[in-house]
Amino acid sequence: MIRVIREGRSGTGMMSFRNRLNPEQIRAVADFIQENFVKKQRFNTAYHIGENGWVHHERYRAAFPFVLGNLPVYGNEDILTDEQKEGRRLFLSSCITCHEPHSGEALIFESRPVSSPRSGYSHRLTGALLRSEDMDSVSSASPYARHDQKPSLSDLSAQEQEGEALFQNNCAFCHAADGTGKGWIGQFLQPHARDLTTPALHRRLDAEGLRQTILNGVQGTTMPAWRDVLSTQQIDAVVAYVLKAFYDPHRPDTSKEGQAHE
Repeated sequence: MIRVIREGRSGTGMMSFRNRLNPEQIRAVADFIQENFVKKQRFNTAYHIGENGWVHHERYRAAFPFVLGNLPVYGNEDILTDEQKEGRRLFLSSCITCHEPHSGEALIFESRPVSSPRSGYSHRLTGALLRSEDMDSVSSASPYARHDQKPSLSDLSAQEQEGEALFQNNCAFCHAADGTGKGWIGQFLQPHARDLTTPALHRRLDAEGLRQTILNGVQGTTMPAWRDVLSTQQIDAVVAYVLKAFYDPHRPDTSKEGQAHE
């Protein structure tokens, strides 16, 4: 355990703490993990518990077979019972954010490893609020860093300003501050978070399409429904900001779909 903390693990999100912690601190971390997680298995070392925000986790029981791999997520739905269909729906709307879907076949992911942010990283920390100690050892040189910069817009209406605050404090977690979906989390998700800046998307989703997507979410992805989280006014504000910030009619479409469209 000390060696893993010190050296990290190649090919995973476990970084080396050799240059972050001294030998005494590394040993203290290893001792704490061994004592609390391995020996005593204290309640706060479990993830799906009330103390960690998972109140009444049993309500997801129907989804457990899909989480555990006992049932394939993308199998033939016709053979599922009503309870299993509900479990599959729960998995796709909630559990898939963290749990890999089982299809009965090996999933092929991108060869470049990515991981969730570490060391207290937050997409909400910008400018004067962002300190070097809040970032991990690779964030400042990360290919995702440039996508943490929101568009500089000086002519936003009151509604668009409200939408900007809502988007940057909520939606940017997956879609990135610049709307490309190419931030740290957006590229970690499978499928990746939608790029809101592409003209191909703009042809498919107008203002009403965006509104319905935010209201109802997108089945089979980690895009949740926000109808019970945001008010109608707030959703309209987000739509107004997305249209203003990311729907640029002058942006060239370099995608294959866009070239075919032309």
